[in-house]
Amino acid sequence: MLRITLVRSPIGRQPVQRRTVRALGLKRLNHSVVHRDTPEIAGMIARVRHLVDVQPWEEEKKKKASPAAGKAETPAGEEKEKKRTKKEQEV
Repeated sequence: MLRITLVRSPIGRQPVQRRTVRALGLKRLNHSVVHRDTPEIAGMIARVRHLVDVQPWEEEKKKKASPAAGKAETPAGEEKEKKRTKKEQEV
């Protein structure tokens, strides 16, 4: 995976270079996108290498236990009790 950042403006460049920047998904300065490292993307980067900064990017692995840990802080039994008390207050 590659993180591609637009560091120079395509204004005043050849139309093919402006279209390539747009095709990469870059819309404004310092805007970054992530693409797979494929020959097609490599060719597009080569065409506008003077306008972009390319760095390797590794996907951050999110732990599946993290959301469960948040739920563990408020047990389901307590939530039900809170709902009951709200209903009791309305009556």
